[in-house]
Amino acid sequence: MYRKRLPCTLALLAMLAGCSSVDGSKAPAPPANPNGACNADLVQGMLGKTATAEQVEQARQHAGARSVRVLAPGDAVTLEYNSQRLNIEIDEAEAIQRINCG
Repeated sequence: MYRKRLPCTLALLAMLAGCSSVDGSKAPAPPANPNGACNADLVQGMLGKTATAEQVEQARQHAGARSVRVLAPGDAVTLEYNSQRLNIEIDEAEAIQRINCG
């Protein structure tokens, strides 16, 4: 009886193992500042550029922030201050209008 279940169990485990793989290439790069303190002054040159995923990640890295959030017109925004977060405000055309930390 156990011999009949063993192949099915092994097949199920093999399928589940294939689903659980992790792609390490999606992990965010570490911040430029080891303590994660954000410095928005370093990325003010990006004002007016289109906020693509690559531009946003590049801004996060150059500012030394641990996280980033892009704020579009009409987005709900929490008011908690986070010194390790870069905020990028965009307009309707997705052009960067303001960059600050918090």
